Amino acid sequence: MSFTRIDTLEGMDVEGGPGARLRVARERGEAFRREFATTGTPDSIVTRDLVTLPYPTRFGLFRASRAIAPFLSITNRMLVIRWHDDGRERILLFEPSDHEYGRYTPYFEDLSGRTPDVVERRMVKVHGTVPGHLERLGIAPEDVDYLMFDHLHTQDLRRWIGATPYFPNAKVIVQRDELAALSELHPLQKPWYQPATYRDLPEEAFLPIDGSVVLGPGVAVIKTPGHVFGNQSLVVNTSTGIWVSSENVIAAEALTPEHSKLPGLASWTRRWQQEVVLNANTVETTADQYNSIILEKTLADRSQADPRFLQFFPSSELTGAWTNPGTTPTFSHGQIVH
Repeated sequence: MSFTRIDTLEGMDVEGGPGARLRVARERGEAFRREFATTGTPDSIVTRDLVTLPYPTRFGLFRASRAIAPFLSITNRMLVIRWHDDGRERILLFEPSDHEYGRYTPYFEDLSGRTPDVVERRMVKVHGTVPGHLERLGIAPEDVDYLMFDHLHTQDLRRWIGATPYFPNAKVIVQRDELAALSELHPLQKPWYQPATYRDLPEEAFLPIDGSVVLGPGVAVIKTPGHVFGNQSLVVNTSTGIWVSSENVIAAEALTPEHSKLPGLASWTRRWQQEVVLNANTVETTADQYNSIILEKTLADRSQADPRFLQFFPSSELTGAWTNPGTTPTFSHGQIVH
């Protein structure tokens, strides 16, 4: 293991308030973008769908949507990334959510309790499980080196790294401040975490980091606070250029809403002169989240399928459904292939 600290993205919390930090995010993002392209590329990246589930429109398309549907659908996906380091293969699973246990997150458990079973069956679709996908890819659990999430909302890791771990050799890469926050959650955070599930997890299964690091050739994690204090984003350099992935927004068009056909987004961005649409369920530090999205936007290359949109891959991507009128995305990536 030879992670490299990204000095360019250190010390971005400058004096002068969120406006000054926004300017710095753009400047440092441009500088790191040039640096990162020189680190190489990983061996491969594949995407696997896990579950599609309902999510409040007022959270996912914060303030901008004029859709009549109170809920939209998002699809959680796992990325499997491989590279070589010191002569051996490394495997990172990004967003390997255990959706079976994730449903006990207080917010979603409450929502499920208030939703008739027949409606829930129509709105929730399981596409596959982490073990099932890995078996089909020919990856043994003991060969996985790292697990990583953009943040730990809804995550229950006991099956993966608990007393009888499915991934016996894997370390969970997490920002140190988010891990620390689990011991004393703020009321705004409590509906979205399962802190009790972390109490008996072995400390050595975590790999806490402070800030942004390059993990391997063309693979980095950058700190993007706001959605949660310890939020982090995956950045990968591929055959089509640089991609960024997180849950800071739920659709690629949320980074370029002027091109969106979703009701309300383009007019909202013109009216308020805000160039991104946040995914804001906790609203921990809204201005910081906005600035983090601008950093992501600065790093991501334009899509080769449609250059109006960026190679931003939402870890929970907006997915059209007939049950949710006005929420079908203008553009979707669906997967990353490298």
